[in-house]
Amino acid sequence: MERETERPPPPQLHGVVIISLPPPDNPFKGKTITAFTLSDDAPPPPPHVPPAARSPLTRAARRSLLSPRSAAAAVLGASLLLFSLWICLFSEAPMQLLDEPSREEDGRRQEEERSFLFPLYPKSGGRALREVGGVKLGSISRKRKQSGKMETYASANSSTVLPIGGNLFPDGQYYTTLFVGSSPRPYYLDVDTGSDLTWIQCDAPCASCAKGPHPLYKPRKGNLVLPKDSLCLEVQKNQNNHYCDSCHQCDYEIEYADHSSSMGVLATDEMHLIAANGDRAKLNFVFGCAYDQQGQLLVSPAKTDGILGLSSSRISLASQLESQGIISNVIGHCIKRDADGGGYLFLGDDYVPRWGMTLIPRQNDLTNFYRAKVLKINYGGKQVIGGKRGYAIPVIFDTGSSYTYFPVEAYRKLITSLKTISNIFVQDSSDLTMPICWRANFPVRSFKDVKHFFQPLTLQFEKRWWIMSRSFTIPPEGYLMISNKGNVCLGILNGTEVHDGSTIILGDISLRGKLIVYDNVQRTIGWTHSDCNNPQKATGFPFFF
Repeated sequence: MERETERPPPPQLHGVVIISLPPPDNPFKGKTITAFTLSDDAPPPPPHVPPAARSPLTRAARRSLLSPRSAAAAVLGASLLLFSLWICLFSEAPMQLLDEPSREEDGRRQEEERSFLFPLYPKSGGRALREVGGVKLGSISRKRKQSGKMETYASANSSTVLPIGGNLFPDGQYYTTLFVGSSPRPYYLDVDTGSDLTWIQCDAPCASCAKGPHPLYKPRKGNLVLPKDSLCLEVQKNQNNHYCDSCHQCDYEIEYADHSSSMGVLATDEMHLIAANGDRAKLNFVFGCAYDQQGQLLVSPAKTDGILGLSSSRISLASQLESQGIISNVIGHCIKRDADGGGYLFLGDDYVPRWGMTLIPRQNDLTNFYRAKVLKINYGGKQVIGGKRGYAIPVIFDTGSSYTYFPVEAYRKLITSLKTISNIFVQDSSDLTMPICWRANFPVRSFKDVKHFFQPLTLQFEKRWWIMSRSFTIPPEGYLMISNKGNVCLGILNGTEVHDGSTIILGDISLRGKLIVYDNVQRTIGWTHSDCNNPQKATGFPFFF
C-alpha cells in the first residue's frame, strides 16, 4: 500500500488587517488601515541580507559618507565647534554680548557714539630715574584759596584716541596732549590712572610753578567753577571744610603718594578733540587751575604742564565726558615696550577688543583706584608668595607710577628668588639709577644680552568658573632695565613708604607691551598683548557668533 502523500499544515492566523473605506458623503476623507496581532509568539527575525545583496544605493551612501570632501567638512565643523567652546571659556566677550541691550534697541546710541584716540608721544632727555621716577596715586585733601562758573556744552556721543609720549628711561613718565581754550593751546599732561583730577599749571597768578614745556594757562573770570557746582562738591567731599555760599571759587589740594602736592581752584573751559571718525569735537570740561606745586612737581624744567586724571572718580575726564553723553566710560592705554616709548590712549569703547582679553572684576571699595586682588606671585615656575587659602594682596593699576612696587614681604622674597643669578651678576652699589643694580661679568650692550638669565613674573588672580586660570605675566623687560653704566637694574621697588605699604602698584614699567582697558560700566579690568603701534577699531565678533 502506498504511503499517503504528506500535506502541508493548514495556515495559521497571526493577525487581522481591517481596511475602512471613506464614507460616501465624504470620499476625500481617505482610507483607514488597522492591524491586530493574534499570536503571542515572538515575531520571526528579519531575513538576513548578505553583503552582496545590499542595494547599490546603500553602498553609494556609505562611499559618500567616507569621501575626502565629507571628512574635511566634518573636521572643519568640529574645529569650529571647539574654537567656539574655547572662546566661551577663555573670553568673557560672549557673556558681555548677552548682557548688552540688543542692537536694534540701542541702535540710535551706537550710531551716535564715536571714539577719541590720544597718541602717546616719545620724549628725549631727562635725569636719573631715582630723581624723576615716582608714584602718583593722588588723593584730594585740604583747602586753600585763589580765584568760577561752569558752562555745559553738549555734544554727540563719541570716543577718542590720543598719542602717548615719553619713556621709562630716562623720562620716567608718559604723557599726551590736550588742546584747551577758545583759542586752543597745547598742554602736555602726565597720563595718570591713579589720579582723580586733571590739572594744568595756571597763572592765577602762580605762587609756585615749575617751568614747563608751554606757557601757563591763563583763566578768565568766567572760567571759575562756583562752590555749589556738583563737581566742586565731589572734589571737596573729603576735605575738612564746609560749603561756602558766599565764596566765588572752588578750592582744592591734592597730595600724592611721593609727598608732592598741587593746589589750585577748579576752572572750566573748552577742550578740542579729534574723534576716531575724523570729526572735530569742542567740549567743555572741568579741571584744576594749579597755582602752587610742591615736591617733585616743582622740579624744573618739567616735562609736562600737568596731570591727566583718569581714575573712576566723577571729576575724572572720562566720567565728565560720560555724564555729557559723549562717550561710554571706558579707558584704554597701550604703551610700547621698546626704548623709544610712546603708544596711545583712548576714551570710549570703540577700540576695546571684542574677544581675546583677560578680564578680572574690579574690587568694590571706597576708592577710585583700579584695584583688584592677587592670590599669588610666581617667579618662573616657583612661587614667591601667596597660594594659601584666603590669602590675597591688593593690586592697583597706576600709569602715574614709573615703576612697580611690592609690599615688603613680597619684595624681600623676590630678591631672594633673584639670587640665582649671583654667579653671573654682582650688585653694584655705585650705580644709583635704582636701589638694586647688578653688574654682569661680560659687556652688556642691550637687554637682549641678559634677558635669558631671568624668568617672568606672574600675578595670579582668582580663577574664572573655578577652573580657568587668569594671570598677568610680567616678562623680564617688564621689571628690569639697563642703566647708563650698562648694569641691570630692578624696576620693582619696596612699597613700604608708598600708599599703604601693603598694596602692589603696577607702574609703567610692567604695563608696557599690553593693551590695558578699564571698563567703568562693567567694572572690569582687562588686558591683552599688543605691540601698541596701531590702534585697531573693534569690528565685532568672529563670523560664527
